[in-house]
Amino acid sequence: MSLFYSPISHCDKTAKVQEEIDQVVGRDRSPSMQDRSRMPYTDATVHEVQRFIDLIPTNLPHAVTCDIKFRDFFIPKGTTIITSLSSVLHDSKEFPNPEVFDPGHFLDKNGNFKKSDYFMPFSTGKRICAGEGLARMELFLFLTTILQNFKLKSLVHPKDIDTNPVVNGFASLPPPFQLCFIPV
Repeated sequence: MSLFYSPISHCDKTAKVQEEIDQVVGRDRSPSMQDRSRMPYTDATVHEVQRFIDLIPTNLPHAVTCDIKFRDFFIPKGTTIITSLSSVLHDSKEFPNPEVFDPGHFLDKNGNFKKSDYFMPFSTGKRICAGEGLARMELFLFLTTILQNFKLKSLVHPKDIDTNPVVNGFASLPPPFQLCFIPV
């Protein structure tokens, strides 16, 4: 349910996504992946949710395959390394005010979706998650279909929703909360 934390606690942004869904998809058909390219704000919001919740803060351990110098450090072959994905997803040079939920992190000055090399919730390189493409598709279709058909309402005031992870280790798990799906 962490997909819904940010949209619920940021009602103005959710309303903007719903407006874009109404304009591009309407109410007579279900959203499709072909709609994504015409829905930059929605696409940016899905990306920002993934960046903001930082579900997997560190990558799995990897072994260095050859001696390598990284910046001023020598890393010998066979060394186990664990990379911090959080440090990239929260880089203030790429994402101004990284502690703030802002779909604008993934929009250019004209409101078009912009990719970021710093967006890597599925890892990067040769060890990237094999299911990334399917997961991205499912996240887009899942969120747009729900927001097309329902208004999301928290049982507590949106400002009182705690988005701080309960467990922060391999995964950042959001605390449980209750949510109402109100048909539109």
